[in-house]
Amino acid sequence: MRLPALPKYAPLLALLLGLTACGGGDGATGGGNPTPPGNGDVALNDPVSYSGAAGASLASAQERAATTHHTLQLGGQTLTYTATAGHLTASQPQSGAAEASFFYVAYTLDGQAASQRPVTFFYNGGPGSASLWLHLGSYGPHRLVTGFPATTQNAPFPLVDNAESLLDVSDLVFVDAIGTGYSEAIAPYTNQQFWGVDADAAAFRDFILRYLAVNQRTTSPKYLFGESYGTLRSGVLADLLESAGVRLGGVILQSSILNYNSNCAVFDPGQVNCAGFLPSYGLTGAYYKLTQPAQGDPVSYAATLRSFSSVSYGPAADAWITARTPPSAGLVSQLVNYTGLAASLWQANVDLDPTTFQYGLLPASLIGRYDARVSAIKGTALASEGDPSSTFITPSFSSTLRSYLPGTLKYSNSSTYTVASNAINSWIWQHDGQALPDVLPDLAAALLQNPRLRLLSLNGYHDLATPFYQTELDLARLGAAANVQIRHYASGHMSYLDDTARQQGKADLANFYRTAPSP
Repeated sequence: MRLPALPKYAPLLALLLGLTACGGGDGATGGGNPTPPGNGDVALNDPVSYSGAAGASLASAQERAATTHHTLQLGGQTLTYTATAGHLTASQPQSGAAEASFFYVAYTLDGQAASQRPVTFFYNGGPGSASLWLHLGSYGPHRLVTGFPATTQNAPFPLVDNAESLLDVSDLVFVDAIGTGYSEAIAPYTNQQFWGVDADAAAFRDFILRYLAVNQRTTSPKYLFGESYGTLRSGVLADLLESAGVRLGGVILQSSILNYNSNCAVFDPGQVNCAGFLPSYGLTGAYYKLTQPAQGDPVSYAATLRSFSSVSYGPAADAWITARTPPSAGLVSQLVNYTGLAASLWQANVDLDPTTFQYGLLPASLIGRYDARVSAIKGTALASEGDPSSTFITPSFSSTLRSYLPGTLKYSNSSTYTVASNAINSWIWQHDGQALPDVLPDLAAALLQNPRLRLLSLNGYHDLATPFYQTELDLARLGAAANVQIRHYASGHMSYLDDTARQQGKADLANFYRTAPSP
């Protein structure tokens, strides 16, 4: 399925993680009440029909779930845990009226004191993407082996026990946004009424409040883990939760877009300085050995590129935007050496957008938007949807989730699991009086309400959708006193798909949890 078109903000589509996929049913048939298969497990044949259509809504909803029991070898220990897959109802805080039935999968370690055990809520972004990418790719009990950045792994990818799961340090709750997965609005609301920056975040707040209440987790340390647009959701959600009296221990930002107004990919033609992208261009050129001289250490090269972008490139890009002032020959030569991109492309538009870089760096190949280390020959199937790093993984993630839910988690439903809705086509972007959202003020407000709140930003050097340096520039607005940690990996948008980056990320995350201040 090709990406839908937006009349005004078409480049926003490049930020839609997973929206090149169509959801498919899991093949199970609906049934009646939960049935116990033994070993204390409770299966659920959910008879409800769910839809990701804009106008869809449920007449009513029931809170039902399948529960299964498992073990995981992790860090030399055998962890015993319970998986819960089903629905909880989000309700308006004031009236108590039901808003939406959220589908979630929770993994909770057995035999732990809930009051002291962290619980983390995971969600992907889009907007309009289900959370299967984080669920089956990052730090859950199981993960798909992609072999990134190579594209030689046979499909469907193997599903293995995850040696980097976060289950040893936190319980994990993976949540699908309304209109994705099996999450749906409840009448008189429709899915589309939650397709906007503020309505979406408020509904997630209401789901989290319900989950905490039902599972007696109100005193647990609480964390948010959002990816891509999910980081923007986290900014609004953190402020909403703190305002509702829910104290967060931390917010984890995986590949952030926190301010659409500062991201040059959002605007076409160029209206915003692309200085935040330049270091990602340079590190990608270095990966393909196109820079002069060759670069081997990404950490030191990133520092060089930050300085060049700030001092030399940024002002030149501004001059091009405001007066079409051409770059000097010396600057063009530097840009060619730093990135490997042809001089003609820099001369044509020195405020160079990521799509031009993606298509122009390797004349015969298209590099990935989410992970620029992944490439495909132009004209091949892998390049046909505009991002080989997304096209390569989507079929395996979609098909595996459809078998994993009924096969491993004992949750069956005959509806189509919506991997990607069309929410982007009618999303309400306005937030806090702006046409496009900027949630740095929301994060600042959350930090003001809760000075103990900590942020952890995880970034890939080769992410051309949400570049690491732009994220650094955005987070700097919170001030030096803000408790913000930033980590970088030689990987892409979904840094956890890279084996080395996932191991590094697990270590950074474990340290983040374990160094939390005492309540």
